[in-house]
Amino acid sequence: MKRVLLIGGSGQLGTAIRQRWADCEVVAPPHAELAIEQSERLCDALRRIRPDVLVNAAAFHDVDLCETEPARAFEVNAVAVREAARAARDADVAFVTFSTDYVFDGTKESPYVESDAPHPLSAYGASKLAGEYLVESLRARAFVVRTCGVYGTGASSARRRPFIELLLARDRSDGPVRVVTDVYASPTFAGDLADAVRGLIDLPAYGLYHAVDGDPVSWYDFAVEAARQAGVDVAVEPIPANEWKAAALRPRFSALSTAKLASAGIAMPSWRSGIAAYLGTLGSSPDHSLR
Repeated sequence: MKRVLLIGGSGQLGTAIRQRWADCEVVAPPHAELAIEQSERLCDALRRIRPDVLVNAAAFHDVDLCETEPARAFEVNAVAVREAARAARDADVAFVTFSTDYVFDGTKESPYVESDAPHPLSAYGASKLAGEYLVESLRARAFVVRTCGVYGTGASSARRRPFIELLLARDRSDGPVRVVTDVYASPTFAGDLADAVRGLIDLPAYGLYHAVDGDPVSWYDFAVEAARQAGVDVAVEPIPANEWKAAALRPRFSALSTAKLASAGIAMPSWRSGIAAYLGTLGSSPDHSLR
């Protein structure tokens, strides 16, 4: 049985890891006790807990707020990640951290592979890319996993409900939901991501991987399918991206290829299957309903 020290265990991905890694002993201190920025506490926790793997599921990922607080973005997403990777290396512990599709600018118009040149458009994307480079520079036993549009149960660090949950909580009396139709991504159910990473940590092939639910989809088509599967009577209105105002620039096409992950023997479900799995978790939990 692997012993795992998990940072960010109350978030959407952290919650999925705690729920789904049943064959591991997962130790997930609350944020007040251990945050990714607290390098001294982290080193102490590594000495006390003696894990096999350190997983960082924490981040400053409010994309628009990162534009006004870039120093904080780089402190959490880059500097603190480097120190965590260094602490894991010095303790002879494998390290896992997560990055984002926002390291790309969206001009490729086909799913990005790990070897494609990054070009972030936002402070958030730049801070996550810096974290990737800093981890790589340490030459540690580390997995850097890029993902996209993660949704699941559990709180986000920004205390926001997932897009899909907000959509399903509406009905026609609330008016239409306006969703961009010309932005393509790889929305990923947190449970699917947790399962993939569980398989990854059993491999000695450290490095950079993409892990997303398969096939590119526009956010509009994703919203329509989510409403259809849930049986929710909500109007979804397609809008062009230039009508959706936000502080940070987003790539128009940021779908990720999982070919490298598949070559390691780990398959990701489709985004439609991800929606179905997510709806199943809502239906089975008294704390999460569609209304």
